[in-house]
Amino acid sequence: MRRAALLIGAALLLAGCGTGGKAASNADQATGQKLFQAKCGGCHTLAAAGSQGTVGPNLDDAFRADKQQKFKESTIQNVVLLQIRQPSPPMPANLVKGEGAQDVAAYVASVAGTGNANAKSPSALGTDGKKIFQTECSSCHTLKAAGASGTVGPNLDQLKPSQPIVQHQVEVGGGVMPAFKGKLSDEQITAVAQFVSQNAGK
Repeated sequence: MRRAALLIGAALLLAGCGTGGKAASNADQATGQKLFQAKCGGCHTLAAAGSQGTVGPNLDDAFRADKQQKFKESTIQNVVLLQIRQPSPPMPANLVKGEGAQDVAAYVASVAGTGNANAKSPSALGTDGKKIFQTECSSCHTLKAAGASGTVGPNLDQLKPSQPIVQHQVEVGGGVMPAFKGKLSDEQITAVAQFVSQNAGK
């Protein structure tokens, strides 16, 4: 059923329906990868991007069967582009637009479900709170100190949470936010909580 719905969406786009036209054949996948990692990776799992988000669908799982059945990459690209342009909650609208949306769609279509993974273990992030935040949190939260402008979760510069509040939230999650206890070490959770509490609103 899910695959049928996706292919119907792709067919509508290929027929010229939907907003913004069909996917471009000359999109920049290198730019798409950077945008995906900055804007999407915190919510989606995509092995080739090194992302392990659990808020949104696992994109490797979503497209693996399509790849195995030899669906055209352009068809998958159109499906991804439609999902970007007409997202469902909690995915915000206009996360990437214009050429950026084209680039992300092309990148995802090229690597999803292929098993071409370069994902690093969370332990490889060490205890650098900023680095942990940028890798695990920036696609969902705004925090100027980390160069993050995510809109899925609260704007941390406005919220200015204390360290205990951040630490608790990171550990247990809530709403669309996954729990990171068990994924990040206690030391890493403390480090990212300290980074957020010391830099939010500055």
